[in-house]
Amino acid sequence: MTFRSVLAAGLAALLSACASTQAPKADPLEGLNRATHAFNDAADRAVLKPVARGYKAVTPDAVRSGISNVFSNLGDVATGLNNVLQGKPREGASDFGRFVVNSTLGVLGLFDVATPMGLDRHDEDFGQTLGKWGVGPGPYLVLPFMGPSTLRDAVGRGVDSQAGWSKQVDHVRTRNATMGVELVNLRASLLGAGETLEEAALDKYQFLRDAYLQRRLRLVHDGKVSPAQLDQLDDDLAPPPKPKDPPAK
Repeated sequence: MTFRSVLAAGLAALLSACASTQAPKADPLEGLNRATHAFNDAADRAVLKPVARGYKAVTPDAVRSGISNVFSNLGDVATGLNNVLQGKPREGASDFGRFVVNSTLGVLGLFDVATPMGLDRHDEDFGQTLGKWGVGPGPYLVLPFMGPSTLRDAVGRGVDSQAGWSKQVDHVRTRNATMGVELVNLRASLLGAGETLEEAALDKYQFLRDAYLQRRLRLVHDGKVSPAQLDQLDDDLAPPPKPKDPPAK
């Protein structure tokens, strides 16, 4: 298959998704998103999941925990910046303090000694910052290899990546190898949850979409979500009613 035919097929799928009258309001690109989800799922089953299982089998729990702590520690800097941008200087100071404490007393982040000291870990990113500034989520998007997102969160990921640790590593091979370890370590930590999802969800795509949007709504509002906001999200996720058949003549 040539590049031109692949491009044509992708455009056709996009137009088909946009033209669909049965897609929920929050997911107008459902057709395209389902295709991307199927691609991601196939890639995960073929490559990432087996690698993660092998990694988990040969890597001791303490080592995996240390690796997770290192990457989490590196992420505390971006989290702190986003807390400051969201008007939460106290939380931002806590994040920067976590980074300093864990980078020193925690041996470059291998050990989380900040949490027992009262410096709690937060979960903030630029997508949430945009939400705090009043930017709506936009349409739901499934990104190749990355999974669930929205238009707003996709932009946020791009900004966070520019401020992330990987931009500080100039050596390409070292950066790529480190990013690979981070990805495999993360996937290994989610093996149990993935198996539970496979058993429980009748429609895995819909389950992931609804769970992602609900979680992001709560994160943007720091858990203070009104019943009206939840009802609105439920309405946006509900498929539109099917058109009624014209009355018989």
